[in-house]
Amino acid sequence: MTTLFLSALLFVGLVIGGATATADAPAVGSVAPDFTLTTNEGKHASLKDYRGKWVVLYFYPKDFTSGCTLEARNFQRDLAKYEAINAVILGVSVDTAESHKDFCAKEGLNFKLLSDSDAKVSETYGSVMEYNGMKLSARNTFIIGPDGKVAQVFMKVKPATHSEEVLAALAALQKG
Repeated sequence: MTTLFLSALLFVGLVIGGATATADAPAVGSVAPDFTLTTNEGKHASLKDYRGKWVVLYFYPKDFTSGCTLEARNFQRDLAKYEAINAVILGVSVDTAESHKDFCAKEGLNFKLLSDSDAKVSETYGSVMEYNGMKLSARNTFIIGPDGKVAQVFMKVKPATHSEEVLAALAALQKG
């Protein structure tokens, strides 16, 4: 019950603008900064592991909150479409790998969620924000091309329509 209350309080605070983002995001055309993080499966995953594929690297504030759940469900709904165009989804937040495991199990998510508990990767991608003294990942997405370069950046995304937006961008990028 306490977790639900804190999640609701966090969501309300994020919605009314109590969070501030920091740092600059990698620019389109630049090499995407590599990283290694722990997955919801308790294994390590690195960006370089996905060279040769399109990567949808999405940052989000908190497991089990309404906006983050909606965004994750929509990526899951469209997962077959991503796989058909050689794209993988990687979600990143400051939550623990154990929280990600529970979130994936509850929501039936079949893509990797990565734990950035010290917010260093979020910071590198200009996707960290402060909320009541806590560092959280900001809701930003990066499409990284098979060559490892940032192909498109989405800042402050809207969870309800974001998966469709990313699929449309990938289609345009793949047309060249």
